[in-house]
Amino acid sequence: MSIAVRWAKRRVFVSVTLVIVLYYFLSSFYHPYQISTILPHTKPEDVWEFVADFSRMKKLNPTILNFRVLADHGNFEHWKYTVEYDERLSHWPHTFNTAIGHYSVRKLPESDGGQYSVASTHRTCFLLGLFCVHSKGEFKISRIHHEDTYCEETVHYQCPFFFGRFCRREVEYQRQAIMENLRKQFKLKAFGR
Repeated sequence: MSIAVRWAKRRVFVSVTLVIVLYYFLSSFYHPYQISTILPHTKPEDVWEFVADFSRMKKLNPTILNFRVLADHGNFEHWKYTVEYDERLSHWPHTFNTAIGHYSVRKLPESDGGQYSVASTHRTCFLLGLFCVHSKGEFKISRIHHEDTYCEETVHYQCPFFFGRFCRREVEYQRQAIMENLRKQFKLKAFGR
């Protein structure tokens, strides 16, 4: 075997190995995250309407900078809308991303628990759209006891293997901030009665 053939085989082997390693470190896997809270002295319908309105999301999620609604249709029983929004990352505040979220807002039938739901899918892009990840989530709201509301959010987010801890911290920060700001919002309303 000539030196040129061996060199070509070695180059192909190194290239394939490099592609496999890069794919492993940059490929995105879905990771789950769940958070819940109880809002005393609230009605689930009021919380649902507040969470479903994206214009209020800026008040709940401190990383959202601006947004615009791209599409909106449906009725009170099942409302769907699409929104494009810009965010800054909480742990790297000079890093920005643009996302498109598709929302489905509805009251689930009694056979499914009768909960209020705000489900969504998101495509979040970095580096001027060169690198994008996906996430999906559902915010469920239901009555517990006589006057309290239970809120539970489940999120499944993509994250490259290499950025696992960073993604987790970002998701935790945003979801915890949303729940805390929601508690503050409805605590103020309860005292305003």
